[in-house]
Amino acid sequence: MLDRDGDTHLYLQIAEIVRRRIVDGTLRPGQPVPSESMIQQKFGVARTTARRAIGLLRKEGLVHAVRGEGTFVGRHGDAPRESRKTPLFRQIADEVVEHVRRGDLQPRRPIPSEAVLVQRYDVARETVRRAIALLREAGWIYTVPQRGSFVSPRDRWPDGGFPQRASPSAAPDISPPC
Repeated sequence: MLDRDGDTHLYLQIAEIVRRRIVDGTLRPGQPVPSESMIQQKFGVARTTARRAIGLLRKEGLVHAVRGEGTFVGRHGDAPRESRKTPLFRQIADEVVEHVRRGDLQPRRPIPSEAVLVQRYDVARETVRRAIALLREAGWIYTVPQRGSFVSPRDRWPDGGFPQRASPSAAPDISPPC
């Protein structure tokens, strides 16, 4: 699909493929465009290549980004996009807490790394960092420099409230590997 030996940069080729899908109506206004991670996997390119392709489409005004939600076809405000009821970072935090409550993630043991969460949820690193910050502020986890983030001891868990999911069984498995 990509001409890896030609004189056109890969990010330009990827942008052209996505642009054609927008122009021919395969991707309609308000629909999400493939994430950087999806482009990276589908085309076998580096994340920076995927980022440059999406960035070019954004400069052209074909797509717009919504922080914590993704990139969508059309200009910001023009597309009839239904916004998420819960931001992605909050969904990730909710699911991590659900795994803690179920015992999948044990106190004083690490939660999955940023890189693992980015890949598992197919989101930007900043989205995962916001989820981790929310978990830390609420008291569900603590971070040890150079070691990672760990589940707080049970006696430090917040009472009720944050964060609770309606359907915990829908949470992807984020338990650390055995």
